[in-house]
Amino acid sequence: MALCEADKIRAEMIQMELLSRAASLRPLIIEKKPLIHHITNFVTVNDCANITLAIGAYPIMARDEAEVTEIVSRAAALVLNTGTLSPGAVKAMLLAGKKANTLGVPVILDPVGVGASRLRQEAVAELLSRVQISVLKGNMSEIKFLAGLTAAARGVDATADSRGSERAAWELAGRLGCVVAITGRRDVLSDGEKTYYVDNGQEMLTRVSGTGCMTTSLIASYCAITGDYLLAALGGLLTMGIAGELAYRTLQDNEGPGTFKARLFDAVYNLSPAAMKELGAVVAAQ
Repeated sequence: MALCEADKIRAEMIQMELLSRAASLRPLIIEKKPLIHHITNFVTVNDCANITLAIGAYPIMARDEAEVTEIVSRAAALVLNTGTLSPGAVKAMLLAGKKANTLGVPVILDPVGVGASRLRQEAVAELLSRVQISVLKGNMSEIKFLAGLTAAARGVDATADSRGSERAAWELAGRLGCVVAITGRRDVLSDGEKTYYVDNGQEMLTRVSGTGCMTTSLIASYCAITGDYLLAALGGLLTMGIAGELAYRTLQDNEGPGTFKARLFDAVYNLSPAAMKELGAVVAAQ
């Protein structure tokens, strides 16, 4: 057997195994109904709550420092999102994050627009230094900024190209001791040892505000039911990517982002393990 043919078969077997393992988590979310504590941004808070419900988990959006440690004590995962920051929000994130670490609750950090202002840079730096993050999920600009590579920032949009994405994810994961997930035309995720690419998704996802934040909620929902956070991140990325493709297929010629957004929630809600295995596109980095 030619070497290239053997490599192709091996790659297909790895893909099938990864998809099967990620898909097996989908019904567990519905069965266990984990509580996902969000300290997230005002722009997308309702969407994050609804996508969490659509996947089968339960959201709670508590951000007052007087209650966050109590709330996170009851949660199965914690989302920290820096999209709309204030000094009080940063303090609440630190309190909740440290309490989550004490309890073994996974912490998923979305450093929205980290390169856009000093406040965001300092807040994310403090969170990374004082809280052990389980999954760091961002777009290419955000992750390249944190990895120390060249990246531009324009609001919360990704403006960096994909060159160096594998290196950025791999190096940052090793440095921080967490899983790093980069969303983009081709998603990249790494735990500092293994690195995967996810080729699912649809350009219409970029026409709806908050799909990145919603992806973080999906990842958190998977983290809530498994200690394999690389697999959980894969599950969340696959769910959003495949759901985006399925939602887009239903659009008529006179329909656009508004209809797509509603269909996206439906697609997440109806996504089955079989569909994940059939439609998922995962490649292991060589």
